[in-house]
Amino acid sequence: MKIQKEIIEFEKGKSFKLFAPSLKNCFFWHYHPEIELVYVEAVNGIRHVGKDISGFTDSDLLLIGSNVPHLNFDYGIQTECRQLVLQMRESFLQDIILPVPEFENIKDLLERSYLGLSFSGETKNTVVEKLQIIKDKNSFESLVGLIEILQILANSKEVKELNKEDTRIKWFLNDKIRMGTIYDYIHENYDKKPNVNEIAKIVSLSTPAFCRYFKKQTNMTFTDFVNNYRINQAKIFLLKDYSVTEVCFQVGFESLSYFNKLFKQHTGETPSEFKKKHFKPIEINGRIGVITKETACNK
Repeated sequence: MKIQKEIIEFEKGKSFKLFAPSLKNCFFWHYHPEIELVYVEAVNGIRHVGKDISGFTDSDLLLIGSNVPHLNFDYGIQTECRQLVLQMRESFLQDIILPVPEFENIKDLLERSYLGLSFSGETKNTVVEKLQIIKDKNSFESLVGLIEILQILANSKEVKELNKEDTRIKWFLNDKIRMGTIYDYIHENYDKKPNVNEIAKIVSLSTPAFCRYFKKQTNMTFTDFVNNYRINQAKIFLLKDYSVTEVCFQVGFESLSYFNKLFKQHTGETPSEFKKKHFKPIEINGRIGVITKETACNK
């Protein structure tokens, strides 16, 4: 699936929009010139921002810069999921932030957002509360609230840079357009047998050249990257109430013992421990039930 440019529309007279999208069954690998603040709450999910592919547990708060490719954060989540997305007009930084000297820290924050920033701890809790508040305010009060949120983020030390270099769309559309093709291949084949020789041929590289290229771009070998992707997918299947054995083979592993070992290396707990800790019954039509592989497919 190719990277898509998302066209974002704003209400007249408003410099940003705040909404709650739901694209669970859609693999939406996209970019847009607008800076975006995303909060997603779920037992487990995958975040894919620029070159970074990693998992999150419970919730995540991310600031994503202009034209940074990313995947919708509720992709594949079949358990309960809550999401808030705030998108600022393309001119927000230039017209609102840059002219005001007092916004120097916010300017630095927004300019650094091209790396993809993940916030945690008290910062995340405070910002989520304020997002809920400004959702119901008028245009002026909500803008003031947004400035306050950005100031909190700008001053926070509870932040992690997801990428170490520029991964904006120009990175993908020039020489490194290969990475988009590679991500697509892994997404389509992680549950089978992704073949390094096959993907090397697809992107017109020799196998040794591909391995060097891939390691340089991701700081991981192709095998390690695929296994990391499989483990993140495995978490999703466990939370759909598949058994550990089913999940092992569902995501492409051929050895249950190796799957258990690798899962614990990545998460600090076995698949059984993870499922016992995070799997929760949900209410369906007033009755307590669980999301199973059958009900998940009908959603």
